[in-house]
Amino acid sequence: MRRDSNRHQEPSRSQRKAELVAIIEQQRIDILVAAERWQRTSVSLDAGWQRLKRYRALAYLAGGALLVSGARHPDSLMRMMKRAAAGGLLLSRARQLLRQVR
Repeated sequence: MRRDSNRHQEPSRSQRKAELVAIIEQQRIDILVAAERWQRTSVSLDAGWQRLKRYRALAYLAGGALLVSGARHPDSLMRMMKRAAAGGLLLSRARQLLRQVR
């Protein structure tokens, strides 16, 4: 079958390939930029995690003590957990307010 010469011509195969290669290159650049940004923002988180890993044995010991204490006096453990959760929420709110003020 013949194609009408009045119809809009489709790009040639090599033109389409060049367009796709350009799109892929741009996506690669976008991924590299996003990876760099992610690494920069996660440095403080990684440092905090490494700091916590140093005190892992101490955390296990404290957790064990809390479990023993909680088994003996469950009401006081629940009270402590509620206070810790409230303190964490208060700290989070304070950080948000400080960010807004800056």
